[in-house]
Amino acid sequence: MTEQLAGVLPVMQTPFDADENLDRAAHARLLDWTFDNGADGIVVAMVSEVLRLTAAERDELNAVTAQACEGRGTSVASVGAESTRIAVAHARTAQAAGATALMATPPMLTRLDEPALRRYFATVIETVDIPVVVQDASGYVGQPLSVELQAGLHAEFGDRAMFKPEAHPIGPRITDLLDLTDGKARIFDGTGGLHLVDTHRRGVVGTMPAADLIWALSALWRALEDGDDDRTYAIAGPLAQIVSLQTTLDSFVVIEKHLLQQQGVLDDPRMRGPVAAGIDDHTRAELDRLVVRLRAAVTAA
Repeated sequence: MTEQLAGVLPVMQTPFDADENLDRAAHARLLDWTFDNGADGIVVAMVSEVLRLTAAERDELNAVTAQACEGRGTSVASVGAESTRIAVAHARTAQAAGATALMATPPMLTRLDEPALRRYFATVIETVDIPVVVQDASGYVGQPLSVELQAGLHAEFGDRAMFKPEAHPIGPRITDLLDLTDGKARIFDGTGGLHLVDTHRRGVVGTMPAADLIWALSALWRALEDGDDDRTYAIAGPLAQIVSLQTTLDSFVVIEKHLLQQQGVLDDPRMRGPVAAGIDDHTRAELDRLVVRLRAAVTAA
């Protein structure tokens, strides 16, 4: 199972209908489109707006995503929470629903010391039989996790503990984690693929960007795997410019849903409010220009 969890694993966006209910038909279309454009699996995580879902909705989203991935790719379910009890409940439900792996952020409202963080993650990992991706999402939310803490979890649990480090400086922290685990830690790139060229060369086993530009991230991953520097940098340039416009959790989601609507994947880009970000006309125009350049780079021979 640990070997299966690799490659391009986009984090899906959660479609809502006009009444802000989960739109299951739109969810199914989004997953079909994502797999059709090169995904190796699907992740439910922060830009899936899990913090805006009820507990029941979050479990439902994890379950329907795992079911939709069956036979097509891996599925990673979001279980991080403000208490260990809630995280464990989500973890058990997601495993029972068929998730390939789980991903957990630390609690966000309380800044915990390292022993408390270790107990939190260790309890989640011990609760289930499938791998748990320990996510440091502190580039945009939550507290950073030390490299030593992550290495300690790997020493205790082996590949049942995997990692998605997004604290800065991302590249050097990945190298430090690999050094402390004798190169054995299974690490995933994040931050929308902004640093993928660097992190791939440092040794990540996969990337977990958003789903909106999956066709570009899949092409970039293949170029990196093939050692094709010309193609790598042609794609990475406009992609990095797009991701650089996403500076907060809400701005990630609002741009991702806008781009999915522009590509005809989502009919409705709404988010559940309150929302702290929007897109003005200048940003919208710049996104349009950059997507044209990104398409050209991906489709070039």
